[in-house]
Amino acid sequence: MVKIATEIITDDLTGRESPVTSLTEKKIPHVGIKQAVFPFNMFPEVDPILGPEMRSTGEVLGIASSFGAAIYKAEEATKTPLPTSGKVLISVNDRDKPEVVSLAQGYYDAGFEIVSTGKTYQLIKDAGIPATKIKKLYEGQPNINDALINGELAMVINTPSGKQSAHDDSYIRKNAIKMGLPYMTNIAAAKAALEGIIETNIHGYHEVKSLQEYHKAIK
Repeated sequence: MVKIATEIITDDLTGRESPVTSLTEKKIPHVGIKQAVFPFNMFPEVDPILGPEMRSTGEVLGIASSFGAAIYKAEEATKTPLPTSGKVLISVNDRDKPEVVSLAQGYYDAGFEIVSTGKTYQLIKDAGIPATKIKKLYEGQPNINDALINGELAMVINTPSGKQSAHDDSYIRKNAIKMGLPYMTNIAAAKAALEGIIETNIHGYHEVKSLQEYHKAIK
């Protein structure tokens, strides 16, 4: 792309014909997912949510024949591989509650046990999806903190409530990092992760190919 852009910019000076007319659409039979890597494990007291600061230390790339397989590879490369079974904690803010039922149904259908809190649990239960209620830290014991420390959870989906919330849920995300668990702080990421898990459950682990092999497949 840099070479082509340079030729376009300098064609008045070089007298060469613009390369635009000879460009053809290519069929790319693979999907690439770039995933940022955040060093939150080095800062245990920092709430691992995105803000205006630049916090990533790099990025990884997952390439596969489908979106699901690519996102699974990308998460694996960040050293927080997605689980294919176990208990998933779902606790979302009021803004995300309209999407929580379909999300919970997806994870339940994929073979996960649903563990949830308060209003989120009630929505899931009212929809007829099997789930277990779990207490937040301020509600007593046993609670989410105990479940995390005891290794009972395989994955955490927790969307921040913001400063307007009466209770701070950052301990959920901080302890997920300490335990090396994949955690999602928005619905889009939770849905993408589910797609990766389903793809892996159905088709298994995809073969690893070199970049050269992927480029050869472009038509």
